[in-house]
Amino acid sequence: MTTPPPDHSAHHTPAGRQRSAAARVALAVCAALAFAGFFALGTWQVERRAWKLDLIARVDQRVHAPAAAAPGRDNWPQVNAADDEYRHLRIAGTFLHDKETLVQASTRLGAGFWVLTPLQAADGTVVLVNRGFVPPEARERGARTAIESKGETTVTGLLRITEPQGGFLRKNDPAAERWFSRDVQAIATARGLNNVAPYFVDAEADPSLSAETSDWPARGLTVIAFPNSHLVYALTWYGLALMVLGGAWYVWRDERGRGLKAAGGNGENAADADDARPSSPDARRD
Repeated sequence: MTTPPPDHSAHHTPAGRQRSAAARVALAVCAALAFAGFFALGTWQVERRAWKLDLIARVDQRVHAPAAAAPGRDNWPQVNAADDEYRHLRIAGTFLHDKETLVQASTRLGAGFWVLTPLQAADGTVVLVNRGFVPPEARERGARTAIESKGETTVTGLLRITEPQGGFLRKNDPAAERWFSRDVQAIATARGLNNVAPYFVDAEADPSLSAETSDWPARGLTVIAFPNSHLVYALTWYGLALMVLGGAWYVWRDERGRGLKAAGGNGENAADADDARPSSPDARRD
């Protein structure tokens, strides 16, 4: 009677099954694309940070520069945010107080309105001047305590770019006199003004008065702030890229370990099969 070969299956578990070659290639491609994408986004944020720091430096230089003449009519087409916003200007003319416009505002003094008043120069051109902030109780001209300038006057302030898109989730309604943004062209049309500059000027504060004075309008409330979180964003994207790289290394190590186990398992099975074979004629006897 022939003795059956010993069963070693109870003593040896099969090695972890490896992924197919196609699956490994697909994983490698996905990992490479993810790494490249995250790394590119991180680099873009680094470039954006450099641009933002340069912008902040340029704006700071403009704000603190001596007041210069406002761009004239011939230069209006060239005025843009990148080159001109927050330039320190000086303009002269006569205020048209009867054509002022109140634009809703939220400031450190509370909620209220910006008072935009046309300033007409001697050559007939007009620049809208943001004369400052008033609370709701001072929205009527007669309720204000500040003396309105009459005749020729000079204003210094910061050049601001028109805001034609309306306020946050709210659009200007000229017919109802509801203004949520300082849209120069829309205000000029509503007030019947011609030869209006495509920008407005935020009047600067009178150095002899505090911005918290009760003499409305209160000037000098321009907020100059540029959010700069690009470094945090860059570190986040680079961190995700490193996580992808670490995950790819872990998968490669796991696949390599499975391959080694599979190779070792095959060698043990071959040795077991050799042991199971009869080594001599006597071993086949009953």
